[in-house]
Amino acid sequence: MPQGLENNGSNMYIAKTSSPNVYQAYGKQFLTDFTKFLRMRSEEVVHGGSMVLTIPSRSLVDPVSDDSCAFFELLGQSLVDMVKEGLVQGADINSFNIPLYFPCEDEVRNIIESEGSFSVENLNVFKVNWDLCDADYTNMNDSKELSQVHKKNTSKVVRVALKPLLVSHFGNSIIHVLFKKYEKHVADHLSKKKTRHFFLTISLHNK
Repeated sequence: MPQGLENNGSNMYIAKTSSPNVYQAYGKQFLTDFTKFLRMRSEEVVHGGSMVLTIPSRSLVDPVSDDSCAFFELLGQSLVDMVKEGLVQGADINSFNIPLYFPCEDEVRNIIESEGSFSVENLNVFKVNWDLCDADYTNMNDSKELSQVHKKNTSKVVRVALKPLLVSHFGNSIIHVLFKKYEKHVADHLSKKKTRHFFLTISLHNK
């Protein structure tokens, strides 16, 4: 987990209300971790061999682009709702941050070049809907009816991924209510703007 996130308030990740030092802390931690990852993999991959990575990323240099932070901002809003209802302590939210980072393409390329063990053979990008069962990549927002379907599938995925982390910090008793609130925020968001996950797939050659 990055150091220096004490002033991130009720945000659980980088958010539009986060201070620049929060962006910098997350970026610095990714630089350290990804550099170490590349160095260790270079010792395992034979000389002249290849490695393919798929990395959850963001489409813009801006660290608060929607495809990077909206997913977690909505979950943070759900926790804030629970604070207002007296179901969660504000101090517990202020001390909770997600140990993830979504780099842009330039960050990834720069770290690979700086670390020096690998060269980039190929790089492709692709987008995935929040609801993995949603095959519509044409419309820029959901109808109210579809948002009700997509909110449930999106919530299920996030719940599976983050439940252990949330339970360890907040306890199990908040989970059901939290994700019901999250569903409502997701449906509202998707009915206005159909944000999608952004991924980089990179083929690397061990020099």
